[in-house]
Amino acid sequence: MINVKQKGFTLVEIAIVLVIVGLLIGGVLKGQEMITNAKLKRLESDNAGLAAAMFSYQDRYLQLPGDDSDAGNRFDVFSTLATGANGDGNGVIGDGTDWSTLDSNNVMVAASVEPSKFFGHLRAAGLIPGGSGTDTTRPSNAYGGQIGIQNGSLGIAGHVTIFAQIEGSIARILEARLDDGNRALGRMRGNASGTTGNMNAAVALDSATDDVYVEASRYDLAFRL
Repeated sequence: MINVKQKGFTLVEIAIVLVIVGLLIGGVLKGQEMITNAKLKRLESDNAGLAAAMFSYQDRYLQLPGDDSDAGNRFDVFSTLATGANGDGNGVIGDGTDWSTLDSNNVMVAASVEPSKFFGHLRAAGLIPGGSGTDTTRPSNAYGGQIGIQNGSLGIAGHVTIFAQIEGSIARILEARLDDGNRALGRMRGNASGTTGNMNAAVALDSATDDVYVEASRYDLAFRL
């Protein structure tokens, strides 16, 4: 009779493998958590930074960026600008009525409107990074959508910043950290991305009963300044 010895893993070896696998999984999950937290902090800091830049401009020049009626004379960069650099000086960044110029991010985009000039004025004043004052490009947020500003949104009175294309899971965390937990109420509100034209709605959002953020969806978030 031939005696064949079969070799296998000992309990110690199996335990070591399981520990290594557990460490790898834990490292991946921890890495994802760190990335998420970093993006959350960037969203919050971008919003706070934009508000600080706006109020710094107002303190310095006694007018709001984008609405500044003397920006063309104030900054040399606008001396060769083909179209007017000035706002109307009425104390409001956009009047919130011409919603035909909204894009899929629910932000006014026409180069002639004050929400677009807002970023050019801030760049001309050196308060935000980017190109020269003639560059009205809106910056991108941590999730690839654009950042905008306008007067009034989703029933919020006054100026708001809008962060487009935010993941539902992230919007839910921001809502819990910064507001009242209801996306239809409070100083932070959200609208499903792609529902163009609803960001100034005073009542129901994209769904009359949908007051929570769905993780699988993306949202355009409005923050009151």
